[in-house]
Amino acid sequence: MNYKIIGSAPRSSFFTERRQQRFPSRSASRNRVGDSEAGYLSAVRAVLGLGLCLGSWAIAVTPAQADEEKISCLGRLEPGLGIVHLASPSVGGGVIASLHVSEGDWVDEGQLLATLDDHALRSADVARLQAELSNAKREEERAQTIFKRSAASAATLDAAVLRVRVAEANLAAARARLELTQIRAPIQGQILEIHTRPGERVGEDGFLEMGDTKRMMAVAEVYETDIGSVQQGKQARVTSPALEEPLTGSVDIIALKIGRMDVLGTDPIAKTDARVVEVRVKLDSSEAVERLTNLQVEIEIDR
Repeated sequence: MNYKIIGSAPRSSFFTERRQQRFPSRSASRNRVGDSEAGYLSAVRAVLGLGLCLGSWAIAVTPAQADEEKISCLGRLEPGLGIVHLASPSVGGGVIASLHVSEGDWVDEGQLLATLDDHALRSADVARLQAELSNAKREEERAQTIFKRSAASAATLDAAVLRVRVAEANLAAARARLELTQIRAPIQGQILEIHTRPGERVGEDGFLEMGDTKRMMAVAEVYETDIGSVQQGKQARVTSPALEEPLTGSVDIIALKIGRMDVLGTDPIAKTDARVVEVRVKLDSSEAVERLTNLQVEIEIDR
């Protein structure tokens, strides 16, 4: 017997139709699940696409570019004119006999800070030379009187005048040596630290340290590669865990030479031999940091 094949459907379509005829509810359910999955995937694609757009927009306006507009560096706080290390007198080391100030005292320019042990000896020299000068002046007066009476030669009068001049010079030198036995404040400021006490000789560290703490400044150590972007008058921001709130100021002085970094941070891989330039930032207000000389700070300077 011969059969004539009129037409045939694809195998997958045939079985799909048979399945739908036998299980109509299950087929409809699967179709609904497929539609739900397709809708869910479409929603995910839309959200991801929006996120990428928003992410690219955020990168364009946030941290990286903002940081490029500032120069970040470490620094320290110190008095406006720096820390003055008061040395010993230029003649001899000097031993402190009496101390007239304490740490934390505020002193005026020229105020007596300490007296050396040879002060009494120098005072005696001054008194002796004053007496010699007075005697030389009386001899000069007698020589002039005698010379006017033509009882003395001009050479005698000249010798008397010379003795007066020598006595005056000796007295001036003695007074200068006496002045060296008293250490006075070279500026108006606060006593930060005293290195030498009564009975001790003034050493290499000097007698004491002082500074004008009412005009504090932040000293920023700027990398030599960034110093070209620093200009006088640019705004700066100073922060530290020890400060309740950031300090503000402006660039005042840019050093003229490059040195090595003095302030070291907590980063163990940071460069400790970096070449930097010191930039002094004048603070808008110093009241909060008057007692924080040498405090390590972080400084941001506008480019």
